[in-house]
Amino acid sequence: MDVVVLVKRVPDTETKVRVAADGKSVDPSGVQWIMAPYDEIAVEKALQLRDAAGGGAVTVVSAGPAETSKELRTALAMGADKALLLVAPQGAGDAAATAKALADGLKGVPFDLVLCGKQATDDDDAAVGPMVAAHLGVPCVAFVTSIEVAGRTATVKREIDGEVEVLEVDLPAVLTAQKGLAEPRLPGLKGIMAAKKKPLEERPLAAAPSPTETRALSLPPGRAACVKVPATAEGARQLLKALREERGVL
Repeated sequence: MDVVVLVKRVPDTETKVRVAADGKSVDPSGVQWIMAPYDEIAVEKALQLRDAAGGGAVTVVSAGPAETSKELRTALAMGADKALLLVAPQGAGDAAATAKALADGLKGVPFDLVLCGKQATDDDDAAVGPMVAAHLGVPCVAFVTSIEVAGRTATVKREIDGEVEVLEVDLPAVLTAQKGLAEPRLPGLKGIMAAKKKPLEERPLAAAPSPTETRALSLPPGRAACVKVPATAEGARQLLKALREERGVL
């Protein structure tokens, strides 16, 4: 089974984000970059599917600056077979432009299945996977928590409003990974050393225009100071008064 996994380079979720001087982007100084956590889940599931099928290849693909090769090497160290980086020094653009660039980059790459995280932890738009599927002309199921493949059909599960929905989808298809689909492995020393010898192809990004633009970026306002009330009848009266008169919620 040939599986393509789309991954994105994002700031570590523990990073304290600062707005750059232009007021439109994130200040990269001091930022620790990682593979988007949901994409990491997708990589793990791709490895499991390849191994269960008894053959095939896992190809990880990303669009971004040259430094993104570090995240691709991480995926190779986990066990992926090869990687493709679409080099875009200033990034691939918004979700629409990124999806178009990735779909174009997949031309000539054989695949039975395309996996990616349900969303990246920077933009949180959950749009790239379905958009890639539209460009490729294949079906898409988002937010999957289980994948079983039999022949040219995948049976997938996803949680919808507290229930589990079971769907069958013909391959090739695009599936986006939700938490619970797989538990990513930690690359071992052997995998890290092997990753250095695995193929990582770099191509210039075929840039697509972004239909949206970022005009301003700002941090959310700080939270108001916490007010502690005693656990007494008088404290309860103070709390109710504050909720009614100051917050207007009663």
